[in-house]
This record gives sequence, structure tokens and C-alpha cells, in this order.
Amino acid sequence: MTTPGTPVIGVLALQGDVREHLIALAAADAVARPVRRPEELAEVDGLVIPGGESTTMSKLAVLFGMMEPLRERIAAGLPVYGTCAGLIMLADKILDPRSGQETLGGIDMIVRRNAFGRQNESFEAAVEVAGVTDGPVDGVFIRAPWVESVGAEVEVLAEHDGHIVAVGQGNALATSFHPELTGDHRVHGLFVDMVRAAG
Repeated sequence: MTTPGTPVIGVLALQGDVREHLIALAAADAVARPVRRPEELAEVDGLVIPGGESTTMSKLAVLFGMMEPLRERIAAGLPVYGTCAGLIMLADKILDPRSGQETLGGIDMIVRRNAFGRQNESFEAAVEVAGVTDGPVDGVFIRAPWVESVGAEVEVLAEHDGHIVAVGQGNALATSFHPELTGDHRVHGLFVDMVRAAG
């Protein structure tokens, strides 16, 4: 049973690290549930698009009839948070898209896929994120993208090694890294607060 003020936040469960986000959202005081179908999307107050493989996620979203409902709800103001592949999905433009790769859009940015290197070049780094208090978060970068450039309406929330790795614009938040893999739920807490404010 949800208490008043406890937002219901979905995790797009087509592909990627869904379970970890469900756990992190619950720890950040949200009701978390997987979302695979348009009718499930209609029942949530916010949505997380997890890390995974952005090309596969794009194709599955089309296959499951989710691409247009997702675009419509994001455009209508649904709070949304994307990590890694989710950041790519929220970009208005990808520098090096795979054939047939589509995005949902929502953030006026150009992103570069796998910018920090391949799987075996994954790393962790302390990242200062604007809006997150009590010190830096531990960012896990796995085949991570970075943000090449942003439009005037986009707020840069974090950089690493001179590259943009966290952004916000209106109802959308995105990080290159995976905070759901660390046990530190402050970035999810920031998103839960965004969802509450939107509600």
C-alpha cells in the first residue's frame, strides 16, 4: 500500500539492469515496478530507463509498441531518469548511431556511445553531482557514453575528465554512470524528489 506522497516509479524492463534500479528506487522511498507495456506506463508517476545496450533497447521498444507511448509521455512532462544506455535513449541526437537506432529524445544533447571505452575499460570514479549533498557519488562507468554538447536549456550536473556525465533538462535527468550498482541511493533520491515535485 502506498502512503500519500510516495510516488510510483517504473523501470523500463525491456533489457538492462532493471532489478538494481527497482531496489535503489525502493530504498529512495518510492514504489517501484517494472514497465513493459503501454498500459503499465500509463500507471506510473515517473520512469527510469536503465543501462543495457541502447541499440537493443531501441529495437525492443519498437517491437513492444512502447516507442511512441514513451515519446508522448516524456514530451507531456513525465519525469524520466536515464542511466548509461538510458542517457543515450534520452538524447535528441547520437553522434554514431547504429543502423536503425532510434532515441526517445527529451534532452537537447548530442551523445557519443561507448565514449569511455569498451567493457574491459570499465572503471569507477568519484563524481560530484549538482543537487546531491554529502560529497561525491561513486560512479560506475561501463562502456559509458559521454555528452558531447548540450543546448541552452540543459543543466550540466557533473563532469569527469573534462567530459559531461550528468545532465538535467525540465522533467529529464540522465547520467553516463550507474549509481544503482553502488548501494548509494542519493541520485535515485534526487530523481524521486523530482517526481514528487512534478506530482
